[in-house]
Amino acid sequence: MAAEDNLDPLTTAAGAPVADNQNSLTAGPRGPVLLQDLWLLEKLAHFDREVIPERRMHAKGSGAFGTFTVTNDVSSYTMAELFNAVGNTCETFVRFSTVAGERGAADAERDIRGFAVRFYTPQGNWDVVGNNTPVFFFRDPLKFPDLNHAVKRDPRTNMRSAENNWGFWTNLPEALHQVTIVMSERGIPRSYRHMHGFGSHTFSFVNAAGVRHWVKFHFRTQQGIQNLTDEEAGALIGQDRESHQRDLFDAIERGDFPSWKLYVQVMPERDAEDYRFHPFDLTKVWSKKDYPLIEVGVLELDRNPENYFADVEQVAFTPANVVPGISLSPDKMLQGRLFSYGDAARYRLGVNHHQIPVNYPRGARLVNSYHRDGAMRVDGNQGGVPGVQPNSFGRWPEQPAFAEPARAVGGTADRFDFRADDDNYYEQPGDLFRSMTGAQQQVLFDNTARAIKGARRETVERHVANCAKADPAYGEGVRKACEAIGAL
Repeated sequence: MAAEDNLDPLTTAAGAPVADNQNSLTAGPRGPVLLQDLWLLEKLAHFDREVIPERRMHAKGSGAFGTFTVTNDVSSYTMAELFNAVGNTCETFVRFSTVAGERGAADAERDIRGFAVRFYTPQGNWDVVGNNTPVFFFRDPLKFPDLNHAVKRDPRTNMRSAENNWGFWTNLPEALHQVTIVMSERGIPRSYRHMHGFGSHTFSFVNAAGVRHWVKFHFRTQQGIQNLTDEEAGALIGQDRESHQRDLFDAIERGDFPSWKLYVQVMPERDAEDYRFHPFDLTKVWSKKDYPLIEVGVLELDRNPENYFADVEQVAFTPANVVPGISLSPDKMLQGRLFSYGDAARYRLGVNHHQIPVNYPRGARLVNSYHRDGAMRVDGNQGGVPGVQPNSFGRWPEQPAFAEPARAVGGTADRFDFRADDDNYYEQPGDLFRSMTGAQQQVLFDNTARAIKGARRETVERHVANCAKADPAYGEGVRKACEAIGAL
């Protein structure tokens, strides 16, 4: 029932009628409020707890429901039931977000955009939790808390700090690829509808014969790429801090449903052993010449949530939500996120967050979880069936038919330095820079100078040096732009 149609009388949470929602119970017309005003106590107590902890990253977001339709047969690569026939469909939910800003931040800030897609498949929820960029700042999850501290507020000033931010990035030269994208003309999308999405990590497909392929996911906008300049974004923020939210909501309400085509890059498992770029390095992309895009299907968003909090704020994505035929890779960042995302949801929403409607695997034919108890368990808790396995009654049988093929892993456990294995930080940022027109390169220079202004001279010089290693013209352009505005 829509909110505007609810004309039923008001009750307490326990169902008792509320006689007066205008006046507190007091001792006389001018006396103190009485503790026995049960409705006042319930109303205030609930209000005090209405705000749940915001996401540490991706706090500001928008979302919508939609449908995914398979348009091309990829069943030779994956046994996932969703992909076993052209024309298959499933319900989806997508949450877009900015990364660094708090829940009240402006939408049109220079930042990465989160792009998280949930497929409610017949075999359970499949989540592709990515961004609008194909790479990230680093390749080891041990540095993720440091990134948060670098881009969030300084502990003393409670303000954003260019030095904290750029001091971190420039001391991790592998960050240059992502920094180049964020500082480019694509650093501020005009809206969520006008940007691509990427799974970013390397994942895997497993087919019915047990053959594994490595895979990357690409969602390509059908609305076209559109971006804002710093000047345009500044003017827009002064008028509307919810510009991305408003654009997405209004477009769907008027029937202008946004869509993205899903493509995959597919790499045979053996190719990873000697591919010219580290295939599991999140700071790298695979060449489309080596592994062309293969169309998979179309994602269309056609329904706004009836209640923002219920769906957008409570949705809990995790890359650990995979289904048979779609799996993981040795990508270190992906491995770290497998724990962190689910753990963050347990903190924010509780151990039974999967029972919240937007998180429930509504498309699955069978949901028969072994878990039980915990706060807010509301699904019957398996009644009187003992949670014991093995047992003498055949309960909770395993499903070995869906086991993944074995994979050899390294035989020595140690804290290996990624740089000793691959210190090629500059080739791909250089290629990206050289693919830009002269005008686009100048935008990159100017955006970088404005963003880095306020950092120490040593930090600016370090970034210039990193850029120059990618391409001398890149370093020289950033230097001149920084000098022109007094950032260097």
